[in-house]
Amino acid sequence: MAEQTTLPEGVGETADAPHGNAVHPGEQQAAAGAGPDGAEPTGAKPDAAVVRDALGVGIAVGLSGFAFGVTSAGSGLSLLQTCALSLAVFTGASQFALVGALAAGGNPYTAAAGAFFLGVRNSFYGLRLSQLLALPRALRPFAAQWVIDETTAVTLPQPTRRAARIGFAVTGLTLYVLWNLTTLLGALGAEALGDTDTWGLDAASPAVFLALLAPMLKSTTERVTAALAVLLALGLLPVVPAGVPVLLSALAAPAVLFLSGRMKGTAGETATRKKHAEKHTQTSTRTSTEEDR
Repeated sequence: MAEQTTLPEGVGETADAPHGNAVHPGEQQAAAGAGPDGAEPTGAKPDAAVVRDALGVGIAVGLSGFAFGVTSAGSGLSLLQTCALSLAVFTGASQFALVGALAAGGNPYTAAAGAFFLGVRNSFYGLRLSQLLALPRALRPFAAQWVIDETTAVTLPQPTRRAARIGFAVTGLTLYVLWNLTTLLGALGAEALGDTDTWGLDAASPAVFLALLAPMLKSTTERVTAALAVLLALGLLPVVPAGVPVLLSALAAPAVLFLSGRMKGTAGETATRKKHAEKHTQTSTRTSTEEDR
């Protein structure tokens, strides 16, 4: 169940000839703008600002671990099982999907499969972050545990590699410590809260996930894919076992890409036919003009 993402060495890195050292695009810009006296390069972000942003995300999301602890304990998992999930899996969406499916009476294998496929996205995050962070090989297995939505959201916009590393490290450390601490507190306090369903705490992590996802849906294709996935999940929820709607909603991506490709192909054929028709018309007009002369 541990959804750690290996950070491959040298994936997509650019070489800084002649030594072959990986160069972050932002670092190239920063190096170009650095003064001879070692002044801060143009476009660089102060370390304090990066730390502030990273702490904001880490603390805000880390506190939602309390909701997971309560929900997990309410679904029947023991204190040890609940804490082990947060320590080893450490990806909120997958953890909530797993305990939610179990609480609804779903098959444990189906619940685990749904959680696993939700966590697969972290592998793609790892491919991108490996280029930006360029961490030493010895650190990559440890950093892989922190490759999640929040660390990726903080790391990618940073203008330099230094800022990216600071953002990743501060977000990952803050979130990992708080998430596990609040998971423990939530699991311990679940009995005192009584019926956890009445509090609606299971909606905390999905709400945070949507808040992080929404700004990333910039193109029409991405928005349509997300909307179709939501409709599929909601429509299938009453008719299939718990955990299965999450798996089937992933079909939205290939469906939208297929239709988008067909539409682009049709539009391209129409444009080509129109262009040929215009050329034919121009040729006919020139021929008629020459005959008249």
